[in-house]
Amino acid sequence: MRELAGKAALVTGGSRGIGAAIASRLAESGADVAITYVRAKDRADEVVERIGGRAFAVQADNTDADAVTRAVDRTVAEFGRLDILVNNAGVFPFGAIEDVPLEEVDRTLAIHTRATFLASQAAVRHMVGGGRIVSIGSNLAQRVPFPGVALYAMSKSALDGFTKALAREVGPRGITVNVVHPGSTDTDMNPADGDAAGHQRSLIPLGHFGVAADIAGTVAFLAGPGGGYVNGAAITVDGGTNA
Repeated sequence: MRELAGKAALVTGGSRGIGAAIASRLAESGADVAITYVRAKDRADEVVERIGGRAFAVQADNTDADAVTRAVDRTVAEFGRLDILVNNAGVFPFGAIEDVPLEEVDRTLAIHTRATFLASQAAVRHMVGGGRIVSIGSNLAQRVPFPGVALYAMSKSALDGFTKALAREVGPRGITVNVVHPGSTDTDMNPADGDAAGHQRSLIPLGHFGVAADIAGTVAFLAGPGGGYVNGAAITVDGGTNA
């Protein structure tokens, strides 16, 4: 079903993992899709080729405020509109708080928090007659069952407050704002056969990692007609880890 036909979407960090799956799923539903990438142009081009249709990739580092807003404006220039923004680009800093340098704090907050604000700020200016904003958080923003992720959890938990506040602000304009909190998901950032996978798996009632398509399906629902009355919500997709 091409329920997003005629819609235009931007997925940040769409060259791999969850972002690539989201971009593909939105395209399958009929949307024109732009993705951003930082360095892996070849991987971004592969995603665009796989999507087909009216898709393109733009280089934009989420630590660069101007690049973030330019990516939004470029999407509008190419497609003539912007209906869906998915704030997905992310990193996974790990380490004891005493060992985290200031540069990593600034970088993580820039990627997860500032860029989400700036991209959303730029996007709502173009969402005439409604739109959808979905940010990708983490179940670690809600519960933290192991040490070493204080910075990551802090940066992702900020998305909950932002989502609620922005949903209240732009809801009257027909724009919905939601956040999806993935749990352990099999990607190159957190492979299901990685060193820490066993411990993570022991926390999941379903007993296995999720896959990127699980998150993409939730985002597609929120972006489609079925998600039209979901606003200001945090949806956790983690196999029951946080239950």
